[in-house]
Parts: sequence; C-alpha cells; structure tokens
Amino acid sequence: MGALGALLQVAVVVVGSPVLAGHMRQVRARLEGRAGAGVGQPWRDLRKLVGKQAITPAGTSEVFWLAPLLLVGTTVVVAAVVPFITTASPLDPVADLFAVVALLALGSVALALAGLDTGTAFGGMGASRAVTILALVEPTLLVAIFALSVRVGSTSLGAITLSTLHNPGSVISPVSLLALVALAVAIIAETGRLPVDNPSTHLELTMVHEAMVLEYAGPDLALIELASAMRLTVLLGLLANLFAPWGIATGPGLLALAVGSVAFAAKVTMLATVLAAGEVFLAKLRLFRVPELLAGSFLLAMLAVAASFFLA
Repeated sequence: MGALGALLQVAVVVVGSPVLAGHMRQVRARLEGRAGAGVGQPWRDLRKLVGKQAITPAGTSEVFWLAPLLLVGTTVVVAAVVPFITTASPLDPVADLFAVVALLALGSVALALAGLDTGTAFGGMGASRAVTILALVEPTLLVAIFALSVRVGSTSLGAITLSTLHNPGSVISPVSLLALVALAVAIIAETGRLPVDNPSTHLELTMVHEAMVLEYAGPDLALIELASAMRLTVLLGLLANLFAPWGIATGPGLLALAVGSVAFAAKVTMLATVLAAGEVFLAKLRLFRVPELLAGSFLLAMLAVAASFFLA
C-alpha cells in the first residue's frame, strides 16, 4: 500500500501539472479580460511538441540531450519521496530536506549547462542569470525548511509534516511565519514566476528560463515544459504540506489515499490561483533588483532559524 501511495503521488503530479499550468493561465486571462485557451491547452501543446522532430544544434555535446531527461527524472523522484498525498510511503525515510533540495538544484544546473552547451549568446545569458538566482534560492530553501526541522529534531520532510499535523498551533508561531514568507519568495524565484521572471516573455532583455531553452524543439522541449510544470506543482505542494498538511494520509487505505489526493489537489490549486492572480498586478523586477529580493528572503529564513532556537 505504501508503494501505491508513492506511485499515486507521481501520477497526480505528472498528469495534473500541465492542468495546473493551464489553470493559472486561465486565471490570468480572465483577470486581464481575455477568454483564455482553456485549462487543457498545455496538454495539447505537449502532444503537438511530441509529434515534431527533435533538433540538436551543431557542436553540442551529450549535455544538451541529457538535460531534459535529468530535469524530468529529478522532479519525478522528488514527487515520489516528498509526502504530498501520504506519509506512509516506503520512500518517506529518504525524503530528507538536503536530498530533496539537492535533487531540485541538480535539475536546474543541468538546464543551465545545456544553455551554455549551445554556445549561443542567449543561452549563455540565460544560464548566467539562472545560476545567479539559483545561488540565492537554494540556500533560502534549505534554511527556511531547516528552521521548521529544529523543533522536530529531524530533517525528514515526513517528520516535519507529521509534527505540524499533530501540533497545528505551531503554524502561527514566529518561526513558521518567517519561514513561510522566505519559502514563498524562494519558490516564486525557483519556478520563474513574476516578479523574478516572466514565464511568457520572449524579450532578450528580460527572459531567464526561456533563454536557455530556445534551441530545444520537439520531444525535448515537451520534456522541459512538462518538467517546469511539475516543479511548480512539487514546490507549491511542498509549501502547502509543510504549513497546512491537513488531509494528508497518515496510514494505509484506499479511502485515505483518495482523501489525500483531493486535499493535495485543492491546496495546490488554491495556491496557484493566488499566485496567478497576484501576477496580474505585479511587474517584473529589474534583474539587478532580484538579488536584493532574494537576499531579503534569505535573511528572513535566517531569522526563522534564530527564532527556532530562542523561542523553542
């Protein structure tokens, strides 16, 4: 039954991520007065890309075609081990904070190396910007979640989730509130959302993620787009279950897994809706202002760690 929970988490993330991306686009379209293409458009785009021919630029190495596979693979592993739907997964003991953040960073680094591998100006520019953001985001993710782990005495994400579930009053503590804000800013930056990056832009002066994938086409581009949607779902799910794990299955049983799946989908959809609505009223920050924002989030994470020791 535990293995079924892990497989169910992967299936929900893989199938639901493009739908979540379509939902966010639809929310933005409605708020901007447009009809929108519908929540199923990302899946239609992926199907179209899979049917096209993959193109490998001259002079690229194995890094170029391995990067999409590594990006998807690391995200699938994270989806399997992090307690999204159930904490009874057999992989829960390996859902360690440091391992999960390292897997997410590995996928980001692989894509940045692929951008450099093309040898184009846009690819190098996007990779440089992505690594700059990555260097500030990953420490914030680590420190913010570590602040939550102090009271638990373990860096296991399952243990942190269960602790919040059994002690809901800890959510309104200064430690949790500081960590929540820091983690939210880091997730926005990690997933390339406004005000850090605009996922729909193709202007060379502003794009970060798009600059690294300009040379991809066909199935390779489909894998990257799917992985991007999955990473957004995974990080929003992590944010939801670290601070509001209610509904997650804590034991075996098909009914518990069904309730956990519905709760996970509802929480992630709510967070995605808030994020998409907020983007309508936000403008992209200048690139040189982004480190200031991320440094502020890192400072909040450090304050959360300090508070976890002094207020324990």
